[in-house]
Order: sequence, then C-alpha cells, then structure tokens
Amino acid sequence: MVTIVADPSPESPAKAYVPETRFGNWFLKTYTWRHHVLRVAIEDLLRLSCGMVPSSPVILDAGCGHGQSLPLLARYLSPSRLIGFDCFIPGLADAEKHARATGTCVELRVGDCSEIPMSDASCDIVFCHQTFHHLVYQEAALAEFYRVLKPGGLLLFAESTEAYIRSWVIRLLFRHPMHVQRSAAGYLDMIRAAGFTFASENVSYPYLWWSRAKDFGLLERLKLQHRPVFGEREETLVNVVARKPLV
Repeated sequence: MVTIVADPSPESPAKAYVPETRFGNWFLKTYTWRHHVLRVAIEDLLRLSCGMVPSSPVILDAGCGHGQSLPLLARYLSPSRLIGFDCFIPGLADAEKHARATGTCVELRVGDCSEIPMSDASCDIVFCHQTFHHLVYQEAALAEFYRVLKPGGLLLFAESTEAYIRSWVIRLLFRHPMHVQRSAAGYLDMIRAAGFTFASENVSYPYLWWSRAKDFGLLERLKLQHRPVFGEREETLVNVVARKPLV
C-alpha cells in the first residue's frame, strides 16, 4: 500500500535545499545511479551496521528524491513501514511507482529535513544517502534525525565530501550550496556532536572510480599510478552507521 501525504504548506518554498539541475534530476532516475551508487552504498552500510539492524524496522528515507532507493531498502532491510521524505514534489511523483514495487507499506511525504513532521522516537532507521550536500541547515536536519529515531535507532549515512562536490565535473553538472560542504572528518564530527555514537568499524571511506573526478581512476587502470591508500588521499566519500544512545 502506498500513501501520499500532501505538503501541509504547499505555497511556502523549500527553505533549506538547493534544487538539482535538469541533468541531475535525469541522472538520479538512471540505472547507473540505482545500481552503481545506491545499491553499493546500501550494501556497504549493511556491512558497517555489524548486525545492529533490527527486524521489520520502520525506516525514514530522508531525501528519497525520485524513489529509486525504496525498492532497495525493502529488499535489503525488510521494513514493516517505509517513509519516503523529500521536498521535491516532482521527484515524489516519480517515487510513487517505485514505492508500489516494494511490496510493503510505503508513505510518501513532502517536507524539509530541518523540520520533519513526525513524532518523537517513531523510526528505527533513518537512511540518508547523498542528501546532506544539498542541505543548507545540516545541524538542524541531524537534530531532527536524532529526534525521530527511537533510542538505539540507527542513522545510515552515506555522503560525498567537499573534495568531490567542489570538483569541476560536479560544479558543471550539478548544483549545491558550496558554503556548507564538509570533509569526511567534518561530517563525522558533526554526527558525533548531534549525539550519535559510532566506532571505527562503523565507518568506511569508499574511493570509488566515479567519485574521483580528477581522472576517474584512469591512471590506475593504465598502470601509470598506484591506488592511493587511506592517509595519502583526500577522501571523496564517507559512509557511517551511527546509533542513537539507549539513554
């Protein structure tokens, strides 16, 4: 069953989001995005969860966009309820068909991540994939994630760092609020400051070819350069599974 909850104030503009380009909105609907970006991130986050994912969770997909994440979350996490949340109304219209493909109870809601219209402690998991680099009020969004999570609930967070967002190819094809972009360490510090806890085994720094806008890993494939290891490179991605403390 799919339920669509109308925007409570449709005449007020999204206050904390930089809209995507036409190219960006097209790309977010492609197989490449679903299979090579979303799927890979979800599988890595599951690994980083170290078995902490509860059975039949209630999941908030914060910034679900066009909804390609919804069937993947249903497949990998078997939620009892799935809430797709975004301020981009045309994207949620696309998300409806993906929601129907999940085989589970899905609710699509319009709103801003810095003011989520949900009750305290109403979710087991907040899934936040490639959303934060679009948000202006990042600390407020994290505070809302913390509020709607149950004690012991999980934040599944996957994000591109400023090294990638500030690259020429991303500046050319996409739009973001550049003054709020952060490094991998900056995102982790912000998540800790919001009250979440995590250990080193709950964090990864994927160095995927598509995130390396300088040469997309071509020099390595041509054997002209070795793959830089952690500490030698500027991280382009960070994934973390963070937990809201039980008390």
